[in-house]
Amino acid sequence: MGKKQKKPGKGKEKTEKKTAKAEEKKARRESKKLSPEDDIDAILLSIQKEEAKKKEVLVEENVPAPSARSNGSLNINPLKETELILYGGEFYNGNKTYVYGDLYRFDVEKQDWKLVSSPNSPPPRSAHQAVAWKNYLYIFGGEFTSPNQERFHHYKDFWVLDLKTNQWEQLNYKGAPSPRSGHRMFQCLPCGDFIGCQDRLSIDGRPVLYKHKIIVFGGFYDTLREVRYLNDLHVFDLDQFKWQEIKSRPGCMWPSPRSGFQLAVYQDEIFLYGGYFKELSSVKNSSSEKGVVHSDMWSLDPRTWEWNKVKKSGMPPGPRAGFSMCVHKKRAVLFGGVVDMEAGGDVMMSLFLNELYGFQLDNHRWYPLELRKEKSSKEKLKKITDEKNNKVLPENKVNSSDKDLGEENGVDTVMDDQKVGNDLEESIGDMSLETDNIGSSSKLGSKDDRGSCEPGSSKESLNIALPEIVKPCGRINACMAVGRDTLYLYGGMMEIKDREITLDDLYTLNLSKLDEWKCIIPAANADGKSSQVGEAVALIKGAGKSLRRKEKRARIEQIRASLGLSDSMRTPVPGESLKDFYKRTNMYWQMAAYEHTQHTGKELRKDGFDFAEARYRELKPLLDELAVLEEEQKAEEQEAAALSSKRGGNKKNKQSSSQR
Repeated sequence: MGKKQKKPGKGKEKTEKKTAKAEEKKARRESKKLSPEDDIDAILLSIQKEEAKKKEVLVEENVPAPSARSNGSLNINPLKETELILYGGEFYNGNKTYVYGDLYRFDVEKQDWKLVSSPNSPPPRSAHQAVAWKNYLYIFGGEFTSPNQERFHHYKDFWVLDLKTNQWEQLNYKGAPSPRSGHRMFQCLPCGDFIGCQDRLSIDGRPVLYKHKIIVFGGFYDTLREVRYLNDLHVFDLDQFKWQEIKSRPGCMWPSPRSGFQLAVYQDEIFLYGGYFKELSSVKNSSSEKGVVHSDMWSLDPRTWEWNKVKKSGMPPGPRAGFSMCVHKKRAVLFGGVVDMEAGGDVMMSLFLNELYGFQLDNHRWYPLELRKEKSSKEKLKKITDEKNNKVLPENKVNSSDKDLGEENGVDTVMDDQKVGNDLEESIGDMSLETDNIGSSSKLGSKDDRGSCEPGSSKESLNIALPEIVKPCGRINACMAVGRDTLYLYGGMMEIKDREITLDDLYTLNLSKLDEWKCIIPAANADGKSSQVGEAVALIKGAGKSLRRKEKRARIEQIRASLGLSDSMRTPVPGESLKDFYKRTNMYWQMAAYEHTQHTGKELRKDGFDFAEARYRELKPLLDELAVLEEEQKAEEQEAAALSSKRGGNKKNKQSSSQR
């Protein structure tokens, strides 16, 4: 049978179709190619080439403070307890993410920053962990994010920095944990004290150093296609330099997979608290992710590697994610975090916290850490008022010891749950005057208030402002470390109106005195210009221009959610006076005071009242603002209702005229 003759044009047409199809595939492949900003391999290769050009260690003295960042590591230098070591982190400017690989050393006494540049340094990373031991700083894991946050690279590398020579070295040993981010490491001293720690939100595997072993637990790994939460346990022996995985035995308890938790070590116990996990929920054949915030606590015995659940006692914090934790002597100190709450309908609101809690490691008790600075501030105000009055009317001098005695009697009356008399009202009168009318400044300018005040009158005390309470704003992913008795808090992230703000402020707190926060470095933008943070704090406090009706409703919901978030025993209800607040919560504050002072009897009752008064003064401006906003909202609603009624009447009259 002979060959079929080809029809003219068929071969050419077929070739053209194949070519078109190939071009179409090529175009699709081209469209799937990463942009230069998302090609992590190319970015890291470029960074590696730049690092190869470094030939020697360079230490720059007296450099500007580090740029704003979160998810970095902050450690105390074991060779010098007044020096902080800051490494890595990330900054988001609202459009792009920048990941750092720089190393700073901060002399606390001299307030001096040094920038260290070394050959063979680790590639930039955030959400890693660092532990300082002897004269070394160990770095494990972390992640690198593309500027557009489209791609992630998780590290499983292990590095060590010689703090004497500033030289880096990568440690390559078999059996290392899988790639992950946000793990924890901190120094364990023989007596059970620790130096240095920090927290990460959302991408965590937590290493902790126990004696001569680094212990790593949990975390998660994100490949964009899937997210795996982990609960594996690994140990690195610093004497034998080898990794070992500890596997659960049948029938033994074991924490569930999670990230965002915290670890703390005390003697022969390793405590795990909290964490975060995303679970898939299928609704009508469509899968969606739901975040779960853990608030459970576990204890690990590193001699047997057995886990046990710890029953929370005392006054534990509410569930939260992204908090930071450090260990000081026999207690773990928790700061900050975030809670997502519904603010009506399908609207979610993120509340960033700046509360401090303590966990007593020897008896497993939680309690709020309340500062004691406010008492001296109030006494300072009274002293200034008395001095001013004495200059005008020296004959009306008040005996301060009698006044203090009257205050104590007032407090005792409440403490014993008996009649709350005029003495207590006098003792808290100054408190009411200090906080009244905040948020409604128009009332202060009324005609009656502008009149002259008699010396020593209550109105005159309004002209004497209390010192503003210095306190870090709520945040997550902050770097935190403890050296001697001082807590150091650096950077972190917060949100305001769906805008992420990365912080670069540095605060300290004496954990033995617990008297006041000190701002060592105020917040500022990375570009050195006026800070977004001030604007954000003003929005949080409700300052600035008058709010529109929609913004006013959102602000009211935000304040209500914020007040409803905390334990009711720590939060006054709207309209509640200090006298009523303390009468309702006095047992709570006495328990909190006892954890601090170990006082009993009259001294304990007085300490409890001081804590309650400080808390009330802290929240009173917020309560006053809520009252003003609700009053304005009520007036607007009544005005709108009256206008609507008037329009309805006019419409009815028009219809009647038409019918006639």
